[in-house]
Amino acid sequence: MRFSKYLMAAVALLMSMSCSGSKVQNNAQPTTDATGGKALVVFFSHAGDNYALGNIEVGNTKIVADYISDITGADQFELVIHKYDGMAYKPLCDLAKVEQQNGELPEFEGKLENLDQYTTVFIGGPVWWGTYPQVMFTFFKQYDLSGKTIIPFTTHEGSGLGRCVEDVKAAYPNATVTDGFEMYGHDVRSGRATVEQWLKSLGY
Repeated sequence: MRFSKYLMAAVALLMSMSCSGSKVQNNAQPTTDATGGKALVVFFSHAGDNYALGNIEVGNTKIVADYISDITGADQFELVIHKYDGMAYKPLCDLAKVEQQNGELPEFEGKLENLDQYTTVFIGGPVWWGTYPQVMFTFFKQYDLSGKTIIPFTTHEGSGLGRCVEDVKAAYPNATVTDGFEMYGHDVRSGRATVEQWLKSLGY
């Protein structure tokens, strides 16, 4: 009887320790590369009025980012910006064009901590006027990814990767930038297998 009490106490202690640990950003088992580093998904995704799907509650790029994290165990850092909330598709396109032409760098919420622990960074966003939205360039200016492996990905409705890979290479000349991955926005909700196949080709 005394042994069973000790055993129950030990199980309770282990359960309490697991519940009080650091907050996990995804449900998959985190993976590491050969250097022992971790992976991170940095992305911007826009919900709301969409070209192909109408009003969507979850942005297309976020769905792909969630697939990546779920499959690889990568942490996430989403670039959250509220200036586009509630905008119809056409006015948003017009604003995005002006921001690009003026080289504007919209601010996003939050701050990325402990960047040194990541050796691989997935960079994702929709393609607006041939490249990532300007908020992605805000991130590029604020965070140095030199020495890391960067894997670009995009969602789009006909633009493919646009200039995204080239722009990432220009922003991070001292990083290893891989070929990019692109997916039509209207395909992402049924596209997990496609993302899995792509990640498998990368060794995940």
